[in-house]
Amino acid sequence: MNLLVQSAKVIDPASPHNGKICDILIEGGKITEIKKSIPAGGIKKVISANNLHVSPGWFDMQVNFCDPGNEHKESLATGIQAAIRGGFTGVAVVPGTNPALHSKSQIEYIISKSSGQIVDVYPIGAISYKLEGKDLAEMYDMKISGAVAFSDDIHPVMNAGLMHRALLYSRSFNGLVMSRCNDKSLSTGSDVNEGKSSVSIGVKGEPRIAEEIMLIRDLFLAQYTEARLHVNSISVAGSIALVKSARKQGVNITVSVNGYNIFLDDSEVLGFDTNYKVSPPLRSKDDIKAIKKALAEGVIDVICSDHRPEDEESKKVEFDLASPGMIGIQTLYPLVNMHSELTSEQIIEKIAINPRKILGLTVPSVNEGQEANLTLFSPTEEWVFEEKHIASISKNSPFIGKKLKGKVVGIVNKDMFSSSM
Repeated sequence: MNLLVQSAKVIDPASPHNGKICDILIEGGKITEIKKSIPAGGIKKVISANNLHVSPGWFDMQVNFCDPGNEHKESLATGIQAAIRGGFTGVAVVPGTNPALHSKSQIEYIISKSSGQIVDVYPIGAISYKLEGKDLAEMYDMKISGAVAFSDDIHPVMNAGLMHRALLYSRSFNGLVMSRCNDKSLSTGSDVNEGKSSVSIGVKGEPRIAEEIMLIRDLFLAQYTEARLHVNSISVAGSIALVKSARKQGVNITVSVNGYNIFLDDSEVLGFDTNYKVSPPLRSKDDIKAIKKALAEGVIDVICSDHRPEDEESKKVEFDLASPGMIGIQTLYPLVNMHSELTSEQIIEKIAINPRKILGLTVPSVNEGQEANLTLFSPTEEWVFEEKHIASISKNSPFIGKKLKGKVVGIVNKDMFSSSM
């Protein structure tokens, strides 16, 4: 494939062209030339757009494509299409499927079924068998088969001994354990933040300390075992302070936040819209302020969509009976662009560069001689997100009908181009 990208501003801190407006020639899947102007003669595909930007291909570190077992909500095929429309050239799929990704056969299934696609799909293996938190899963076998990390998804590992063994075992083969911090002996399972909003709707709220207490435990375990730990879905200000303190003590920890926790607060649940029921729950305005500051300071490394498709039977029910989660991979960039208060370069670090670094994957770069793994986008284009834009089988998004700012033009990967328009 020969492709010419015209007049695109490069956003890539590792590129000598960072911040410059350039033409980029791609031939046979590689970036062969980057100049101020490249003649388009003889080139079959030319990409241009208003205020076009180009960056290393984006990577979503936390998505649930529901395959195998829940293909009525999402499949690998439809999840990949959603990723394309959202501007992502790579994703890591969580093990919360049916069956769970708890053995090498499930890992090999994901890799085989998604091979040859423009989007790179990497499986995250389960920490425990069936995500039950009782016995360790086949972690080493899954690592050899292609698992990039280990997590029990939204299920916290309540057994401290099991988490200790997982961290110690993973260290022996340089694996990465991901923790979802939520002490179930303290949390209520309501997926609503403890505060004025929970009182107003008559729900027993989720206390912040449920996250903080388990985080303290896991930080101590990571320090004791000298293992790598990634904390998913951080959501409260107290957790950020704990992460800062642990890093000063040399704990090898990285952190991600779900996109919706950057700007949506718990007052959204007052309307009983189940699309705002998520896990972790939407928190307070003070928590959001702390999260934004932590993102700007680099305390939080990664922003994830936490893309969780749910069918109508799981969402169009009473609020307390609804399953938590929203689809988010297609709206992550514009929402972060609008609400995070980060620069374009900082956003690209959080959604393209840092996720791959943490998972030990090759980080693409906008530079001559490099494999072309790119996202093309316009940060200033305004558009209305409509249901017809949704590639996912499930439509559980609270942003349908909302005006967004920042639109993906397309992605380039594996000698392929796909338009996201």
